[in-house]
Amino acid sequence: MTAPILRRLADLQALTREWRQKGEVIGVVPTMGALHQGHLSLAAAAKADCDRVVVTIFVNPKQFNNPEDLANYPRTEQEDAEKLAPYDVDAIYVPDPQEIYPEGFATTVSVSGLTDTMEGEFRPGHFNGVATVVAKLFLQSQADRAYFGEKDYQQLMIVRRMARDLDIPIEVIGCSTVREPSGLAMSSRNQRLSDQGLVIAAKKHRIMRALVQALENGEAFNSLVTQAQAELLTAGFAEVEYLQLRCAETLDPLTYADRPARLFAATMLEGVRLIDNLPVSKV
Repeated sequence: MTAPILRRLADLQALTREWRQKGEVIGVVPTMGALHQGHLSLAAAAKADCDRVVVTIFVNPKQFNNPEDLANYPRTEQEDAEKLAPYDVDAIYVPDPQEIYPEGFATTVSVSGLTDTMEGEFRPGHFNGVATVVAKLFLQSQADRAYFGEKDYQQLMIVRRMARDLDIPIEVIGCSTVREPSGLAMSSRNQRLSDQGLVIAAKKHRIMRALVQALENGEAFNSLVTQAQAELLTAGFAEVEYLQLRCAETLDPLTYADRPARLFAATMLEGVRLIDNLPVSKV
């Protein structure tokens, strides 16, 4: 049975108020819809941990730099609801835009430092949009726990910092990236790739895995990165926006994997921007 779809904040709050009065633990899974197995794995994790689960679907205009990207973003509400049915979530919150950004809305949540590099450098203002809408969804849902995928690892770190800094009483839980059998990280953007594009996209994971292996063997990132970038371009990617080794806790740049680290990459293929990251274990 599909969960009820709620469009008004008042309806969501009526439900969560009832749950909280019973002492039930509430989990929230914020999404922009176009759900794939990665999103569904977050719903499953939330359901395993919590008494009640709310999945939110809101295509947030404030986190798009490109109006064309916003216009092209898939809206598949009915299909999303059907995909969620087996996971027994308790509500799907699909707020009308005025429930998130009412007339005269004038507040932006901005997290400094963590937003200055990688995605923040190539998508100025993007993380302000993310932090603002996620703060609203945390407060609107009154959830105890929130679930995010590690594919957007920088976003996960920013959301955690935002919740901590604003004293929002919620635990932000990161869940492992879900991948296709080819190794390609699942993403709604993959739908825009041709069959050949999907073949090329999968090569990035193999190139990144080889780079992780070398880093875990103690090699210096600076001595590896040029060759890895060349391999990505040879594989068929149109552009490598960045390929970086960062500390897993602070996102500071690293030369050696001498502490828990992540390898991050953003590439362009067939006009589609694809991001991924992999953990690198301390040697």
